Amino acid sequence: MDLNVVKTFITAAEFNHFRKAAERLYISQPTVTVHIKQLEKELGVTLFEREGKKLKLTEAGRSYLQHAKRLIEIYEEGISDLQSFSQGYTTTLKMAISPLIADNVLPFVLKQYLETHPQVEISVEIIESAEIEKAVLEERVDIGLSCLPCFSPELEHTLLFSDKVILVAPHDGRDFESAPPLDEEELLASNYLLTHNHPAYWDDLCYTIKQFYPKTRMMRVSQTHITKRFIAEGLGVSYLPSSTVRRELLEGRLLEVETKAFPMPEAKTFAITKYQHKTQKEFLRFLSRFRV
Repeated sequence: MDLNVVKTFITAAEFNHFRKAAERLYISQPTVTVHIKQLEKELGVTLFEREGKKLKLTEAGRSYLQHAKRLIEIYEEGISDLQSFSQGYTTTLKMAISPLIADNVLPFVLKQYLETHPQVEISVEIIESAEIEKAVLEERVDIGLSCLPCFSPELEHTLLFSDKVILVAPHDGRDFESAPPLDEEELLASNYLLTHNHPAYWDDLCYTIKQFYPKTRMMRVSQTHITKRFIAEGLGVSYLPSSTVRRELLEGRLLEVETKAFPMPEAKTFAITKYQHKTQKEFLRFLSRFRV
């Protein structure tokens, strides 16, 4: 079977239009017609039918479309694997990683890992922690690095890191040694509290804060890097994992505020797996050497 003919069929099915399929594939419209007739002859079925000026798939065409897509997918995966092999890769590792971890932990760790494991081809998908469990369960990825544990009995999660959460405020321009310390209650009374930039601890933390400081005004900001930018611009304060603001604190762009009213939560990082084959185990062992 000529795979170009199969690709023509898939494209024609996508548009329900031979001319548009020809334009997408950079071939002539008569060539599209020839390809479709060739495939119909080989399969022994009619793939398209006309209703007036409209073209649509027959029932047999709809049925075969899924098989055609899978056929092309398998072919392209084989080409990709051969290319990887020719480039020196002998194994692959697909990871789903939360934006927070990708922005914080991953770049340094991944660089170190690739330097010592050049034979491993890495692919990284950045998705929210709440979706990572599903990606691992459906085997779209080999490992998930998430801010949340998993709950499926088919999966296993391993605690990698625990990070203390601290109250962070914009730098007030005053000298660190001579200025009086910032007060948590005053900050929360005079600023918006930027919440829900971490998927695990905010619901409980918001409830606790309302018990101690009931007049606190809150604003949801879903991404940590945006939260940090908002704080630096004086738009509010937030409780963030200390590792996510390490550089900003060292450079004096943000300030850590002492908190004593209630215990701070911890931000945790989990590795989620369905199978722990050799490559997964090696990566997790390597990752365990680092602490945030």
